[in-house]
Amino acid sequence: MRIAVPVEIDADEPRVAATAETVGKLIKLGATVVVARGAGMRSGIPDADYAQAGAELGDPAEVTRTADIVLKVRRPKPEELQAYRPGTLVLAIMDPYGQEAALAQMASAGLVAFAMELMPRITRAQSMDVLSSQANLAGYRAVIDAASSYGRALPMMMTAAGTVPAARIFVMGVGVAGLQAIATARRLGAIVTATDVRPAAKEQVASLGAKFLAVEDDEFRQAESATGYAKPMSAEYQAKQAELVVGHIAKQDIVVTTALIPGRPAPRLVNAAMVASMRPGSVIVDLAVERGGNVEGSEAGREVVTTNGVRILGHANVAGRLPASASALYSRNLLAFVETMIDKTSQAVSPNWDDELIKATLLTHDGQVVHPNFKAA
Repeated sequence: MRIAVPVEIDADEPRVAATAETVGKLIKLGATVVVARGAGMRSGIPDADYAQAGAELGDPAEVTRTADIVLKVRRPKPEELQAYRPGTLVLAIMDPYGQEAALAQMASAGLVAFAMELMPRITRAQSMDVLSSQANLAGYRAVIDAASSYGRALPMMMTAAGTVPAARIFVMGVGVAGLQAIATARRLGAIVTATDVRPAAKEQVASLGAKFLAVEDDEFRQAESATGYAKPMSAEYQAKQAELVVGHIAKQDIVVTTALIPGRPAPRLVNAAMVASMRPGSVIVDLAVERGGNVEGSEAGREVVTTNGVRILGHANVAGRLPASASALYSRNLLAFVETMIDKTSQAVSPNWDDELIKATLLTHDGQVVHPNFKAA
């Protein structure tokens, strides 16, 4: 059983799919682990650490050619596929929505591809939940980035020269990222409010010492799906919610938006008029910018400064802005999933194709796109 960890060729991806810690645990499962030279450098992991953990170090262009399992952060690009042999199991964040051509290419290459972000949110799979592990870090980093761009202190400070008021931070969307943003902002001393369309969020927000803001009508009370995500809201509800928050946003120093529904464009939460209502020097962080953005005027991969001096941060791959921490958590998610595919007695790769985790994440198999959400009709 041979497991390969290649270099991520995307220039904007500093994370790596295995650390020295997880390499050691994979070896204990009976695997030979081959790590491409330089794979962990952008996450602060030198080749020597992998070697000390028992990994072989290989040529970046060759490590996948003899692998039974390949661990990646991002979906293999077309130019990488020729270095994979048919039947290789590939675990990665596949970003499958709207990527029919890329999925077809992986199928044609014979890859057995698993999308880690499709892992079901059930108790058994909590340790494999890459969306949660990476969103936690993104929520934290969003507040740190906002604080760095904001020209004032976040906590109230009482000094001999006078009092510095606490910053007001509004978090829109109270999933994993939003909760971590609230917790981080509170730890830094800000006055925090938050909103979400899911009723369960109200208690979660209060537990972190923040104030909840939402239109709490009948639609709101039924706004959470069976999988725990927010349901798409009606135009009428969105209008009522926008009316509620428009005056609130004008009083905020920092706004963090985190609203995403898998497979859908990001909902627009903050329009240009709301942005214009904020005072100069205010900061907005749009964590949904790579899916179209929650904020009108945000742009993926850059900071936008509006005409009235409001800064809109649209950093891409926000979890990747903490590459060492993100890689540590992500590699543990992969390790937990790989363990379910290995026969402990024979120490061989032996996926149970009837396992609900396999069924939920399997994208391509036997030359076909097999996931019901993505295969051709």
